[in-house]
Formats: sequence, C-alpha cells, structure tokens
Amino acid sequence: MKKIAVVYWPTGGNTEEAARKIYSLLGSDHTLVNLNDADTLDFGDYDCIIAGCATTGAETWQKATAGNNWAKFFAANASLPIAKKKVAVFGLGDQILYHNNFCDQVEYLRDEFVKRGAVIIGRWPVEGYQFQESRAVEDGHFMGLALDEDNQPELTGKRIAEWVNQLKHEI
Repeated sequence: MKKIAVVYWPTGGNTEEAARKIYSLLGSDHTLVNLNDADTLDFGDYDCIIAGCATTGAETWQKATAGNNWAKFFAANASLPIAKKKVAVFGLGDQILYHNNFCDQVEYLRDEFVKRGAVIIGRWPVEGYQFQESRAVEDGHFMGLALDEDNQPELTGKRIAEWVNQLKHEI
C-alpha cells in the first residue's frame, strides 16, 4: 500500500478517536498526526492524505476562523506539495441537533485541498443518516466519510471499516 498520513483536528475527542480507528485499520507503516504537529510532516513524502475534522458552529456557519486550526493551517500553508495527490476527508457532526449543518466542515476541508491541486477520493453515501441539509453533500453523496458519535455511535466502527476498505481500492 502507498504511504498515507492521517491528519486530524481537534484533539481529545471523537475526531481523534475516529482518526485512530482509521489509522489502526490502515496499519502501522503509515503516519497518524494531530494537525497541531503537522508542521513536522513533509506532505510531499505521502501518496495520500486522510484529513479529519469536526463541524462546530461559529467556525463553519458564521465563517469565523479564529479558533479553527484547519483554517490557520491552510492560511500558513498555501503551497502544500499535494498537487495530484489523493486526499480523503472525514468529519464528525450531530445530525439531529444540527440537522441543517451536518458535517458542513467536510466541504471546507475538501475545498481547501482541491485549491491546492489534490484529487479527492472517498465519497460516502447519504443513506442511513437523518439530517436536513449539509454543505458536505454533492450529487447525492457526502464528499467524505460522515460520522455522528452523538446519535449513531453504534455505526461508527462499521462505517470506518467500510470506508477504509473503499479507500484502499481508490488509492
């Protein structure tokens, strides 16, 4: 398998746990790193990047970026060496409480990687979710894996396993 970096933010919660599960299914010959430590990575050394995020109110819906480490990362790294590299994104959200903004941050991540020339892989079906709207949906699929640990934690392990298998074929 090609060399993969799994990069996630925020830490200490469901996004980190999901990143760890993804990493464990890929195997230990890859890299798992918190976004706060991503400056230690040479993105040019990787064939694929898997990026994870959580959707939180102000950072997404009001376009505020002060507390969003992904926004800071992209602002500081306008020329990441990822052109033509495969990138998959995943995100966590609450489809019941935030049913009109479920996993919206996935769109932001996808768009930032596309701006830098990445090839996005890992689209995920919307079936089985209970939300009204999401900017992370395009042509009937999520732009990456959508997870809801608040309302469907029993599905997370299965969804991650299926998505990782899908990625292995797409990489």
